Amino acid sequence: MPFVNIQILKGHSQERKDEIARRVTAAVSELAELPKEAIWVVFEDVLASDWFVGGKSVQSTKS
Repeated sequence: MPFVNIQILKGHSQERKDEIARRVTAAVSELAELPKEAIWVVFEDVLASDWFVGGKSVQSTKS
């Protein structure tokens, strides 16, 4: 059973997460030749202040 853990900046809408989960599930299902019901997708919301790229918090780059 594939388990996909997606870490994403907090603030994305439920609709966006639903669509991401749908697309990830479809892709894994197709490539792994497994039923969609066997694929788990979990989102972890991360605060911008806790997410760093290149040593800098993405909070400081958000407008």
